[in-house]
Amino acid sequence: MLKEITLPAISENVESGEVIAVLVSVGDVVEKDQPVVELETEKAAFEVPSPERGTISEINVKQGQTVKVGEILAKLETDVEAAQRQPQKPAPAPQAKQAREEPPPEKKPAPKGPPPAEKPKPGVPVAAAPSVRQLARELGVDIAAVAPGPNGRVSAEEVKQHARRLIHGAPAPAARTGATIKEAAEPLPDFAQWGEIERLPMSRTRRTIAETMYYAWTHVPHVTQYDRADITELETFRKAHAAAVEKAGGKLSITSILVKIAAAALKAFPQFNASVDSEHNEIIYKKYCHIAVAVDTDRGLLVPVIRDVDRKSIVEVSVELTELAGKARDKQIMPDELTGGCFTVSNLGGLGGTTFAPIVYWPQVAILGICRAAWEAVPRDGAIQQRLILPLSLSFDHRIIDGADGARFLHWVAQALEQPLLIML
Repeated sequence: MLKEITLPAISENVESGEVIAVLVSVGDVVEKDQPVVELETEKAAFEVPSPERGTISEINVKQGQTVKVGEILAKLETDVEAAQRQPQKPAPAPQAKQAREEPPPEKKPAPKGPPPAEKPKPGVPVAAAPSVRQLARELGVDIAAVAPGPNGRVSAEEVKQHARRLIHGAPAPAARTGATIKEAAEPLPDFAQWGEIERLPMSRTRRTIAETMYYAWTHVPHVTQYDRADITELETFRKAHAAAVEKAGGKLSITSILVKIAAAALKAFPQFNASVDSEHNEIIYKKYCHIAVAVDTDRGLLVPVIRDVDRKSIVEVSVELTELAGKARDKQIMPDELTGGCFTVSNLGGLGGTTFAPIVYWPQVAILGICRAAWEAVPRDGAIQQRLILPLSLSFDHRIIDGADGARFLHWVAQALEQPLLIML
């Protein structure tokens, strides 16, 4: 029986992906859930698995191709034995196969140039659904000038808002695209005049990271507050209970403990669990508590989100953090697992360093940074003692968080690390 392997629904507002690699060949026998194609969206890279055991009879995509949700990636002959008994069957029909492979190139010219009503634009193409592009053409709006939403895509509502601004003569916010970065930058010199160089294209994930960081740095007035926490007793507690958490499938790390502490801190300081709506001059306070954690991967920084941390135990948080970090590094994380965070924790302790100033992950308003803890001689109880000191840094959006509030928040976190029972209070 012939079965089509299609691109499944990825997540809300994500309608396509770029093929990074085709992991199988025609004639390969694949097992159920074995990766067939690796794709990348604006938010994550992931693998599409085979729905059943079978033999790959046809591959309909190639590396670098953009495919939409529901589009056929490959075809699978689920009767493996029948496919193996007739290995020469596909050979006599190369013309038919070629005919089947012709439709994808017909779709490919679309990204090369915009529709007739749009002006050619430099940089990264605008991410928008065909229906949104059609709406922009009908309204006479240059979609390249429309500012995307928080997910990096232009929606129908954003096109309408842009059209209303044009009608009323209001200035539109700058579009958050790669073109913005390129237009603001000075032309690069010819580096080849000084020696050998190599040019490699940015991956979609790296482009998204670059655009997100650029937008956050240019739109959020950053302030960074620093503090230190004595985690000597906490480290003793962590080591004593690490085996029990590991048995449950997680890792009792300083990061997982801080995720739980951050959730409690957001309850005590609700202005840190908020976002700024500049268009309406409002502050949006969130009643839920989802904590994002920065994860270093071979594709760049990914930020998976642990949801409802305030309702979970430290063991549950540790297990979920271990699973999400593993999925991010193994290219199995889905885009909806990277969105919705209220606050971010970034731990560089495993890489060294004494302190750093993290960039706020917009539209959040604060991020907590941690560096490597070190033993120091400090005065305590009238004597000099060796204590384990953890450097902390808190970057926040100065539009709605004052410096005094930042200091109070970070001091609260430091006290919670030194005296975890304070969280109960």
